Amino acid sequence: MPPRSEEPRRDATGSRRGSSPGGRGADPRSGEPGVGGISDARAYTPRGRTIREGGGAARTGGGAEQRRTPRTSRSGDPFRPALQVLDGGRAGAARAGRRDTAGGRSGVVRTVSARPAREPFDDEAPAPRRRTAPRRPARPAAARRPARKPRRPPKLADPRRRLRLGTLLALALFATIGVRLVFLQTVDTPAYADGGLTNRLTVVELPAPRGAIYDWKGEPLAHSVEARYVFADPTKIKDPLATAKLLSPLLGVQASELAEKMKERTLPGTTTKSQFEYLARGVDIDKAKQIMALELAGIGTHRDEKRVVPGGDLAANLIGFTSPDMNGLEGLEAKYDDLLRGQPGRKRYEAGQGALAAPIPGGYSETTQAKPGSSLGLTIDRDLQFQAQRILSTRMAQTRDSVGAAVIIEVPSGEVRAQVSYPGYSATEPTKVNSPSDRADAATSFVVDPGSIHKAITYGAALQEGVITKDTVFPVANTIIKGGVRFEDTHPANGRRMSIPGMLAFSSNVGTIEIAEKLGPDRLIDYQKRFGLGQPTGEGMPGEASGRLLPADQWSGSAHGSVPIGHSVDATPLQMAAAYAAIANDGTYVQPHLIKDVIGPDGKRTPGPKPVTRPVLSPQNAAALRTMLEAVTTVDEGPGERATGLAAAVPGYRVAGKTGTGLRYVDGKQQPGEVHSFIGMAPAEKPRYVVAVFVWSPGGEGGGVAAPAFREMMGFTLAHYRVPASPTNKSPKFEVFPR
Repeated sequence: MPPRSEEPRRDATGSRRGSSPGGRGADPRSGEPGVGGISDARAYTPRGRTIREGGGAARTGGGAEQRRTPRTSRSGDPFRPALQVLDGGRAGAARAGRRDTAGGRSGVVRTVSARPAREPFDDEAPAPRRRTAPRRPARPAAARRPARKPRRPPKLADPRRRLRLGTLLALALFATIGVRLVFLQTVDTPAYADGGLTNRLTVVELPAPRGAIYDWKGEPLAHSVEARYVFADPTKIKDPLATAKLLSPLLGVQASELAEKMKERTLPGTTTKSQFEYLARGVDIDKAKQIMALELAGIGTHRDEKRVVPGGDLAANLIGFTSPDMNGLEGLEAKYDDLLRGQPGRKRYEAGQGALAAPIPGGYSETTQAKPGSSLGLTIDRDLQFQAQRILSTRMAQTRDSVGAAVIIEVPSGEVRAQVSYPGYSATEPTKVNSPSDRADAATSFVVDPGSIHKAITYGAALQEGVITKDTVFPVANTIIKGGVRFEDTHPANGRRMSIPGMLAFSSNVGTIEIAEKLGPDRLIDYQKRFGLGQPTGEGMPGEASGRLLPADQWSGSAHGSVPIGHSVDATPLQMAAAYAAIANDGTYVQPHLIKDVIGPDGKRTPGPKPVTRPVLSPQNAAALRTMLEAVTTVDEGPGERATGLAAAVPGYRVAGKTGTGLRYVDGKQQPGEVHSFIGMAPAEKPRYVVAVFVWSPGGEGGGVAAPAFREMMGFTLAHYRVPASPTNKSPKFEVFPR
């Protein structure tokens, strides 16, 4: 195909544009002279327009060598073609216009030569010519639109700025987290820690050792020792019966009873299964170690307290007993429970859960130490108490279904050295009794008609009021009627003149009623109160009976005969013993008391309450009455004229006292049998101790018990405290029926 000649193009101004003889090297494929390089190549915009250039060689002066105007720094921007596409070629046209204007001013002509088209090969079809839109004639320079300031392409993000920004954000994030952590660890720590504390908190009670009870010498009557309790968690025991059989010989409890406690059960009012059941309390530590060595699932032990009563039944009716939880239930244990019990402590600490149920090191822990209870020092003498119990029990064995009481009071202090009840019981086994009343303290709860022992009060009042003297003598009939009731004597005087000692020795009812008639009801009642009747003694025992006195305005006709001889009067053995102690103490009543002192946990001793004292008789009248009461244990004028209290005499000592025969009422109903009693003091010339013995027997067998029991108790007491014998073995001679 013959080569196609190409006529040089003309631009819009009519200038001819073509190749320049000063171009680059020839094209090796066409053999044509070289063109001016890429800068001289025709540049097309997306719309097919050329970039305006200078007029070529003619514009620069012919064959002058072409010189390219250096491009701006943006010419090296690799993104320029893309930007040209984005702005639709407008930016390129604007730049071309600016270059034309600039070229005209500076005289620099840029000529862009188009590279000649490649000749097609012989077998190649000619390439179709691109059809272009007809060009519009170029507008004059004056009519051209003023060139707008080129739009600067957006700058790409600076990686260094991104790095700095990312670093700042990361630092801000870590700073925020750090500040929050500081708040959590310092400011908010208690709130968050306490939020789950209740789930981790374990509370263990620290038991307060219960105070002891001592006798007056400091010998323990009851005290506590450390022990263990054995418990079961039924939810962890797979075979209750097999477990019970292993524990039964160690705990001394039947296997069937233990197995029943180990059965799963639901707590009352809930759906929760019980996880704790007591199997035994107060178990010895050695036994507890043996139980733990068995490693039985669901079986455990914990610290406990055990009440020990060394004497068993020694003063049990007096001391009482406690529950397994160390709460006083009866006796002094109950009366002074708040003082003896102390204040338990508590340990609260954080512990793990499940298999890690152990204190957390460094965790929350708070311990409130237990405050041990105080101890009681009693006025009771353990040795004397033991002997008094032995004597009364031996004597009471002669009776059936009987009740007995004995009280020993020291003169002049009013301290109770022994207080005995029959029947007794063991404080270690308080449930093994025939009746709950067997555990009562008879000395303060046994209310009786005192009978003839009340006559000492009547004679004392008469002496003090001047109604009689120690030398008074008057005829005494065999009987006397008051209010239609006949009162008679067991030792008839047959109208003979009788002395006051004789009336006491033979326990004359008629003579006593006649003396009381002269004294009058009001004065008699006044002295009954002075001697402590009609009100509790306040000795210290719980539930002490007050007795009862019949007001004068309620006396019937027969009361004028019954009250002076000790009927229609309710009194306890302790009240009557205290009345006789006033006679022994030169007429001064001293409240009987059991509490010697209180011993604090630190060993400090605080004396017990000071006893109430009051004068009742003058010392002279009290001494005279004691002398007259000696006749009860000494007068022996042959058959029919023997004193009622000869069996109470203590060899080597002068003894003053009085026998009595009374009645027992329960809920206002008279009980069968009689109450026999004897109250005396020794040595009579200067008494050191008062002993009172009461015996009630439904069959009436107590008559031969009270006086002999008194003799043994008083004899042991005087020997125990090494009281010297009376200077003269014999009491003064008494005339019962003076001539």
